[in-house]
Amino acid sequence: MSVAATVLGAPVERREGRLKVTGGARYAAEYRLPGRVHAWPVPAAVARGRVTAVDTAAALALPGVLTVLTCENAPRMAEPEDAALAVLQDPRVPHRGWFVALAVAESPEAARAAAEAVEVTYAQEEHDVTLRVDHPGAYEPETANGGFPGRREHGHPESAFAASAVRVDVGYSVPPLHNHPMEPHSSTAHWGHGRLTVYASSQGGTAMRDTLAQMFELPEERITVVSEHVGGGFGSKGTARPDTVLAVLAAKATGRPVTVALPRRFLPAAVGHRAPTLHRIRLGADVDGRLTSLTHVATTWTSRIKEFVEQAAVPGRVMYAVPQSLTTHRVVPLDVPSPSWMRAPGEAPGMYALESALDELAGALGMDPVELRVRNEPDREPDSGRPFSSRHLVECLREGARRFGWAHRDPRPRSRAEGPLLIGTGVASATYPVYVQPSAARARALPDGTFVVAINATDIGTGARTVLAQVAADALGVPLELVRTEVGDSDLPPASLAGGSSGTASWGWAVHEACRRLAERLADHAGPPPGAGLSARADTAGQADAGSAFSRHAFGAHFAEVAVDTVTGEVRVRRMLGVFAAGRILNARTARSQFVGGMTMGLGMALTEGSTMDPVFGDFVECDLASYHVPVHADVPDVEAYWVEETDTRLNPMGSKGIGEIGIVGSAAAVGNAVHHATGVRFRELPLTPDKVLGGLAG
Repeated sequence: MSVAATVLGAPVERREGRLKVTGGARYAAEYRLPGRVHAWPVPAAVARGRVTAVDTAAALALPGVLTVLTCENAPRMAEPEDAALAVLQDPRVPHRGWFVALAVAESPEAARAAAEAVEVTYAQEEHDVTLRVDHPGAYEPETANGGFPGRREHGHPESAFAASAVRVDVGYSVPPLHNHPMEPHSSTAHWGHGRLTVYASSQGGTAMRDTLAQMFELPEERITVVSEHVGGGFGSKGTARPDTVLAVLAAKATGRPVTVALPRRFLPAAVGHRAPTLHRIRLGADVDGRLTSLTHVATTWTSRIKEFVEQAAVPGRVMYAVPQSLTTHRVVPLDVPSPSWMRAPGEAPGMYALESALDELAGALGMDPVELRVRNEPDREPDSGRPFSSRHLVECLREGARRFGWAHRDPRPRSRAEGPLLIGTGVASATYPVYVQPSAARARALPDGTFVVAINATDIGTGARTVLAQVAADALGVPLELVRTEVGDSDLPPASLAGGSSGTASWGWAVHEACRRLAERLADHAGPPPGAGLSARADTAGQADAGSAFSRHAFGAHFAEVAVDTVTGEVRVRRMLGVFAAGRILNARTARSQFVGGMTMGLGMALTEGSTMDPVFGDFVECDLASYHVPVHADVPDVEAYWVEETDTRLNPMGSKGIGEIGIVGSAAAVGNAVHHATGVRFRELPLTPDKVLGGLAG
């Protein structure tokens, strides 16, 4: 068997794994540059208003303190495109937690002490942080996040719903959710010799470089952003965040390298979050279970300084064959921190609501939930009418049902008990769009017979270094051990950010093309490469971003079994199973890890994760991992992920689809549907904590 036939898809271990577990991998806050100092921000203590005075005397009197930056003395910047980055430029306070000062000192401890000693006086204004469906400030946006139209309507869904033989009209609620990566947002900045160097915990060094160039009015070639190792992001590090801007400002003001590492409790207000969503879904069907009408109205919030609309109604435009539909968004500007991307924005909360409602429809019809989904399988995308490049959702549902033992399920709610435990099973579908962005890569053949592939991709813990080496080895037709990858430096060929499950598809395309061109050069060259080696470069602009005549999506099916304790109200997930159709799987080991990670995150969304906005103080109550509960190993004893073989030639040279986000899509609904099957009670507000479950059981 040839090298090319075996290298892609192989379960290769991550190349940086040993460095990470032995402490050899350096993260953004760990670059100990000569003369480096530390900075600690001061968050606003009011929910809305203006800073009228800042007393820094006590802070500056502390040992080791260099300066305290405020809007009065901080270096000036050009107005950023992202208003959340305009820190220390004016006295406004758009929300609680907005940074109003920055203490800089010789050590992190001194900087923290100085920040706590800063006295800030405010002119406080009335605030509103409460989302409700009937809020008078709600409006229908022209577009939602990702450029999706805010509203899409086909036919006459109202009249079709009224005429439907079976109807479901329900509401669901998803609270604010927080990314909470293992590595908090951190940056180290240094100005020297007319250059700005930033070591950043970022999902996209090229995008960050471009942002800093605009804000600090520097040519891009005089800025280097290094993101060699990143300890997770889940969307919150997709673009520049305030920690980077503060580090650059402090370095410019002091003339010394500065590290800003945000405390975890500052993250919810400073780096984005998944906005809460209120869903109303109306489904109509005939007696045979074929959908006749679908309406999904998603209401969410945004901050007053920029519009970000969670595109939660969009999945209804893709999933099922329904002739009459309305999918629309409503957004309310409030005095809250700016929401942003979180793993599978839109799809994660939207599919929770849609797949829960579909389960309710199956109950009203007396139909198996798997069969209901199969019966409404479309042959084209319902919204656009475009053919799917590939769609194997039915195969995922059938294979998942077989592996899970679905055929042995008693469909009656509350039909299985083990003492005080009620046992139930649930299913939900999953989808995520295929995104591909332009990127550039360079491949070089060295005289010693090895190869180096360079691209400013970011490895956020997904194994990008390893998979890109596999793509390169496949294109070159050489053993994997001969290929080395260089990533995480903006001086390398520019690449798109690691987001939207687009990283490997985008970077891999550029790497494949560069290696293909290099292989052609080598074929025409006699003997070993010269001293500097032979190289080739590729840029996929104009190809990767070209439009497609096809609707391109990954699909999947989730199955879950739960045990609900009728005494304590605790829900335990005994097993989860996911089966996915995501194009060609490039590395079986890293792919399974991504699927399982997403499924586990969906379990957290279903059972433990949720944030509360305090209406009086205008702040997130659950602001650290002591109060915002993410699932741990004991919460997920049995999680399995599989995939069906899928060949799709309409994607990229590798035939791959993104896998980082589809694992979370639908998994919360599968758990919620299992809880309903166990208890006979439909819970429509996440997370399903013991207090809610006990209240529902008692009712």
